[in-house]
Amino acid sequence: MEEIKESLYHALTFRTELCTGCSHCMMKCPTEAIRVIDGKAILNPDRCIDCGECYRICPYGAISVRQDDFEKIYNYKYRIVLMPAVFSAQFPDKITSHQIYRALISIGFTHIYETESSIEFLVKPYNDYVRNHKKKPVISSFCPAIVRLIQVRFPTLVDNIMLIKPPMDVTALYIKKIFEEENIALEETGIFYVTPCAAKIAGIKSSVLGDSSLINGVINMSYLYNKVYREIKQKGFGVEENPAAEFKSMTRNSVRWSLTKGEIRVVNTNRKLAIDQIENVIDFLEKLENENIDNIDFLELRACYQSCAGGILCSGNKFLTTERANRRANEVEDTKINKQQLERLAPYMEENVLLQGKILPRSILKLDDNMAEAMKKMKRIHEINNILPQVDCGICGAPSCQAFAEDIVQKAIDIKGCIFVQKILEQNDKLDITETTELMIKTWGIGKLDKSRIKELNNEVNI
Repeated sequence: MEEIKESLYHALTFRTELCTGCSHCMMKCPTEAIRVIDGKAILNPDRCIDCGECYRICPYGAISVRQDDFEKIYNYKYRIVLMPAVFSAQFPDKITSHQIYRALISIGFTHIYETESSIEFLVKPYNDYVRNHKKKPVISSFCPAIVRLIQVRFPTLVDNIMLIKPPMDVTALYIKKIFEEENIALEETGIFYVTPCAAKIAGIKSSVLGDSSLINGVINMSYLYNKVYREIKQKGFGVEENPAAEFKSMTRNSVRWSLTKGEIRVVNTNRKLAIDQIENVIDFLEKLENENIDNIDFLELRACYQSCAGGILCSGNKFLTTERANRRANEVEDTKINKQQLERLAPYMEENVLLQGKILPRSILKLDDNMAEAMKKMKRIHEINNILPQVDCGICGAPSCQAFAEDIVQKAIDIKGCIFVQKILEQNDKLDITETTELMIKTWGIGKLDKSRIKELNNEVNI
């Protein structure tokens, strides 16, 4: 099976000066991409899918998300903000879309589009793809974390991934087409996507197909939310009778698209499922890969609970955000969309929404270029794993005994790094306390084993 070998761009970065080596991120990572070495969390880029679970759980703020400098928007004459519908749904009910619109213009943007305003161009391609694609179930390509998850952990399912561009790319294509028709120079046009998560940053900066995005920059949603909210509080902007009029055409399907069940609403097939939260997705894909599930035509899979409303860069409560978005969808009048423009641009858009190329698996455990040697190493991993305690305690600096066995065979660590192995060797006089301490320091750093701390602990024990 052909595989991608080069590393992808990652939006998540680890700040070693803040990391305490608590191992929360290591134990939470769904692809076992994190190890603790010398008391610090270390990321393996070949395993990372930018799902953000480590960012979500880190208690020390030691994981950050890379983003473009907001000042980058001023490099362009026409500055377009491309924001998901969940962005405006995070604001309190007292804040109107008119105020949000005015604030976005006030801070520097010249044009405002919602990411899902191109959804009506996707309905027909979606249904055609699901109906005609031979390998079922077809898996949505909407969530880049899910696409990368399948690449690294479920490689046999890569051919199930729908080769249709996500809404942010489709809307960027739509904007470029509109501006081109209005004779606006494309080099003077900058499109900036407001992201609710790290995965979409990674997806824009480094496409799984290697093609370049029409999006010129990415803005952290939490950052923009705070900036807009502050602008509204300072300037007010008043209230209009029809505050929704400022935003570009949105249908009920458009407003709900980034929420759980947003896609399956438009797919006309007998059996379709929407699954959110990375643990639920992994559990389902394991069953699917083992052929325990069949007769499903389409899967909408999202890494975050409540989908984009639960993204790690969202400021609002995910449940309130979902409620507001659904309320807005119920109030939308589909008849107000520009059907004439939709019909005119539909042939061009439908022709260009398909992804060109093939999504390939990504190797997360390349043991050796030589197949025979790789098989020997795989056998050795199995043997080592069988003699390990299978408690997945993480004290070795790896998230599981299986991962520890892999690290041993890859010569990243010695089997004596396992605390249970250490105790066995101590009982057999093959390891002394000095060696044990050195092994612990190699994984957890000197700080957790310094003498003054040990003295304090001894005093506590003696009380």
